[in-house]
Amino acid sequence: MYIKQVIIQGFRSYRDQTVIEPFSPKHNVVVGRNGSGKSNFFLAIQFVLSDEFSHMRQEERQQLLHEGSGPRVVSAYVEIIFDNSDNRIPIEKDEITLRRVIGSKKDQYFIDKKNVTRTDVMNLLESAGFSRSNPYYIVKQGKINQLATAKDNDRLKLLREVAGTRVYDERKAESQNILKDTENKREKIEDLLKYIEERLGTLETEKEELKQYQKWDKERRSLEYTIHDKELRETREKLELLDSSRQNENERTTELQQEVQEATAKIEETNHQIKEAVDKCSICKLEKQQLDEERQEFIQQKTKLELEIKDLQEAIKEDNNAKETDKKQMSKLEEKIKTKEEALSKITPDYNEKKSSEGDISARLKACEQRRTDLYSKQGRQSQFKNKDERDSWIKKELSSIKANIAQKEKQIRRYKDEVSETKQRCVQIDAEIAERNENLEGRKGQMEKTHKDSSELKRKRDELLQARKELWRQENKLEVEMTTTRGDLNKAERDLRQSMSKPVADGIDSVKQVVQQKNIQGVYGPLIENFTCNEKFFTAIDVTGGNKLFNIIVDSDKTGSTILSHVNKMGLRGEITFMPLNRLKFSDVRYPNSSDVLPMLHKVEYNDIFKPAMQLAFGKTLICRNQDVCSQFSKSHDIDTITLEGDKFSRRGTLEGGFSSPNASRLLFQKRIWEYQKKLEEQESELGDVKTRLQQLDGEITQVLSELQKLETTQIQLRNTYDQQRQDVRNLQKSRQAAEGGLAPKVR
Repeated sequence: MYIKQVIIQGFRSYRDQTVIEPFSPKHNVVVGRNGSGKSNFFLAIQFVLSDEFSHMRQEERQQLLHEGSGPRVVSAYVEIIFDNSDNRIPIEKDEITLRRVIGSKKDQYFIDKKNVTRTDVMNLLESAGFSRSNPYYIVKQGKINQLATAKDNDRLKLLREVAGTRVYDERKAESQNILKDTENKREKIEDLLKYIEERLGTLETEKEELKQYQKWDKERRSLEYTIHDKELRETREKLELLDSSRQNENERTTELQQEVQEATAKIEETNHQIKEAVDKCSICKLEKQQLDEERQEFIQQKTKLELEIKDLQEAIKEDNNAKETDKKQMSKLEEKIKTKEEALSKITPDYNEKKSSEGDISARLKACEQRRTDLYSKQGRQSQFKNKDERDSWIKKELSSIKANIAQKEKQIRRYKDEVSETKQRCVQIDAEIAERNENLEGRKGQMEKTHKDSSELKRKRDELLQARKELWRQENKLEVEMTTTRGDLNKAERDLRQSMSKPVADGIDSVKQVVQQKNIQGVYGPLIENFTCNEKFFTAIDVTGGNKLFNIIVDSDKTGSTILSHVNKMGLRGEITFMPLNRLKFSDVRYPNSSDVLPMLHKVEYNDIFKPAMQLAFGKTLICRNQDVCSQFSKSHDIDTITLEGDKFSRRGTLEGGFSSPNASRLLFQKRIWEYQKKLEEQESELGDVKTRLQQLDGEITQVLSELQKLETTQIQLRNTYDQQRQDVRNLQKSRQAAEGGLAPKVR
């Protein structure tokens, strides 16, 4: 065996890795100038092989590390590779590597790159001949000179050490000490034998006493057994009675629990009915208030209509009175007219006769007067003119005057004829205009009737829309009251669920929700309890099994959880948070027993497939059993947790948990209520949104109808004004025609 290679790094003057090879199997000489590292090379070999560097303090280890310019060296190692072809080291390898690594706080040995203890290394070196009792396989500098000048006694001691006789001296001393201890032990054994012989004599005397004692003791134990057997039978009978009593009590307790559950359900149902009644009462109050307002409006309208009816009735009464008075006056006038007509019929022939005679007499009178005038003229002219010429000149003058008068009369006749023709033409125009105006009046009347009909239809539509809007207002108020009640129930369920967990866990869930909302982090699915559903009869068993794991936060990866935690720490939020990263959860498949008395809990939980690792971790190793006996049997035989529907849990490690669990205090029940109230609130909000949308549509329709109604009323007013104006124009035209006809007769005459 010899050294083939030495590797040094970070040790004393060797900063970088230095490989020193090859070495001769016989003699090797290391030469070099002062400071080239010969002594450090020797110390490196000594550092690995000798016992001199075994117990070093931190300062001494620090001194062995390289100190120089550049980064500080924190560790160093020396590795020696031996040629073991002669199997001097008891390891079946041709090449053995021994390395020692040292740092400021560590000191380790490695054999063939395997970490070993220092004792193992020393034992290995001892087996190869590197004995600690004979440390002269390494000779230090100056040791030979010291040996050459040493005294004879020192040389003899050295020779003994080299020869290895000191080991035998030490073993001799150890053997003498062992022999001395053996002598002392032999003396103690002799004393003990004497004591045993004395004790044997005493025991012989006690042997007879023991036989008597055993005889009476046997009788005593027989009696005790008889008594104990009797007591055991009595105790067993009592136990059987107690078992039957316990069974009866258990059955009674089960019945009472069922009765309590039924009573609790009835209480909840009654409270729900009371709450519904209170809600209906509040809704009815709102409806009553609205109906009261409508009633006041209707009362006002009714009062107004009654007053109008009263006024109309009084007007009708006055009209009837006036009508009766007019009838009486008309009857009197008819009688008077009849009397006058009878008198007139008697007088008319005489009147006509006398009027005819009056005409004849008037004509004769006019002729006579003309004749008289002519006679007076002739009589006057005879005295007026002196001769014929004066008379002729006057006649000519009078003739010219008469001709001028005739011309003037003819001109007047022509003017009258023109006026008569114009008047007749004007009458024709007036008749045509009257006919046109009457036709327009008929058209206006038809338009007024149409607008009145349209106005009635619009008013009817307006009333229907107003009634529909009032009904929607009632629905809106009702929905707002129901939403307020639902929000209260939702807040109560959330408070109940929050009270069922510890305050740090609740604060942690709130912190996670706040971070996810503010930072918009994806891949967060919420607590475990929010991501599965199950039948209500399994609530107690699943609640007890899940425990605090129900509030663990499910995330898609551990990176997401680390991100949330970093944000929580930065924001200084409180709470205790436990994540379930789906990419890290591992679960080995469980072979469930095939029995009708057990059900795997995982099969009774409904969830999304992406949450399967979390659900397996929480519920995969639990069976739901028919009763406690089945639980105990399967937890022992199949090494799996079992639980009853009442929440009595049998652990596969042998522990038992149980006790009364109120089904009304289940966290799953609170979560179910939260889901139900959230769904109900969403439906109510959706319905309220629809009602508000319909209200907006109705407001638009009502506004449109009112606008159209206002336009129709304006049109009606305009038509009425135009109709009245045209009727007045027709009356004016008729008066004008009558006036024209009245002026036409004198002009024609």
